[in-house]
Amino acid sequence: MSVLIYEKKDKVGYITLNRPPLNTMSRELSRALINTLHDMDNDPDIFVGVITGTGERSFCAGADLTDVEHTEASEEWEADYVWRLTSVKKPLIAAVNGYCLGAGFTLALACDIRLASEKASFGTPDQKLNTIDCYASLMLSRLIPASVAMEILMTGDRISAQEAYRVGLVNRVVPSAELVPSAEVLAQKICGNGPLALWACKELNKRARTMSLEDGLCLFKALTGPILKSEDTKEGITAFFEKRPPIWKCK
Repeated sequence: MSVLIYEKKDKVGYITLNRPPLNTMSRELSRALINTLHDMDNDPDIFVGVITGTGERSFCAGADLTDVEHTEASEEWEADYVWRLTSVKKPLIAAVNGYCLGAGFTLALACDIRLASEKASFGTPDQKLNTIDCYASLMLSRLIPASVAMEILMTGDRISAQEAYRVGLVNRVVPSAELVPSAEVLAQKICGNGPLALWACKELNKRARTMSLEDGLCLFKALTGPILKSEDTKEGITAFFEKRPPIWKCK
């Protein structure tokens, strides 16, 4: 049985973590995930990625503790894994079904948009094992109020999908049966926009969090200059005046 399922449909890459019942993150799964994201990022026919887990019980319930050793080498591996996750240039949507904990929480946070089923729950229980969630510790307070982030990090408690929505961690909460279809609709809506502009928008938004306004404006000019001269921009303008959907070529 493959630990990861990858399907391509209408410019969207669908990644399903497939280690039931809880889809825990093993080294094998993490390697498959990183390799698939790399391939997707370099596939001109894919504009957006959607990540979910097999079944309704769990998106990813954390690391497989029988597989991952908590050693210095493991910490170096985790830092490299996080870096590779956050280096993906194409938009990523997390469709979170059930438990989203530890390594699963990291994966969801690394996505640009998060949808959750009503049964989803989020958290980082690493501290209960005297370990630290690398990405959550670095990024959570940038995404939600700092005091809320600290409570999640310090207690190791889970929060519900509804609470995650209230504090701005997820974009919307939907019934379980509507989770993946909702992600598909959103992905298709995003695919209607220019891919070069989408990738630049993601990069600008990500890097601007740690930049001054002046540096952000310089980055904006550097990213948008080539885009304005691209074939896709010409196509977008032409399609607008011809009142038809644009045909993007990523050029």
